[in-house]
Amino acid sequence: MSLHPLDPAREAALLHAWVTDPKAAYWMMGGLSTAEVVEAYDAIVRHPHHDAFLGALDGEPCFLVERYDPARVELAGLYEARPGDVGMHFLCAPAGSPRHGFTRAVITTVMAFLFDDPSAHRVVVEPDVRNTAVHALNAFVGFVPEGPLVKPEKTALLSFCTREQFTAATEGADA
Repeated sequence: MSLHPLDPAREAALLHAWVTDPKAAYWMMGGLSTAEVVEAYDAIVRHPHHDAFLGALDGEPCFLVERYDPARVELAGLYEARPGDVGMHFLCAPAGSPRHGFTRAVITTVMAFLFDDPSAHRVVVEPDVRNTAVHALNAFVGFVPEGPLVKPEKTALLSFCTREQFTAATEGADA
């Protein structure tokens, strides 16, 4: 798997199809036009504390990653931030047929990518409390839930994963 910085204009059709798919309901972009999705991601890639990447398997785009500073974006003032915190969102492209272990491989790749930065000490996520599928994936890579967190757009399950928790959870794991 590989990642490269997202180019919203170049990848507009693909990006729009992914974030507006019914399976991406928790992404909360279902009713947006292609232009609105491009505008939202242009803002992300221009933001000094937020960026986005397109992930590929064997050169085929298949997942989206957002990385952000949770002390400044998404969670600013909502939790006790620590130096080295990095926020993350990921979305797998809708697939015609399920691929066993694919999503686990994606989240493992994303976490390894985030921890490749030596300044990253803890990954912070805030998925919707109802998104039980992502909670299970988060647990697979070592996330520990802190508890519910009320945000303007949702009630989230604030969870954290240190580098050590990630290593312990994934050592020898068959992703």
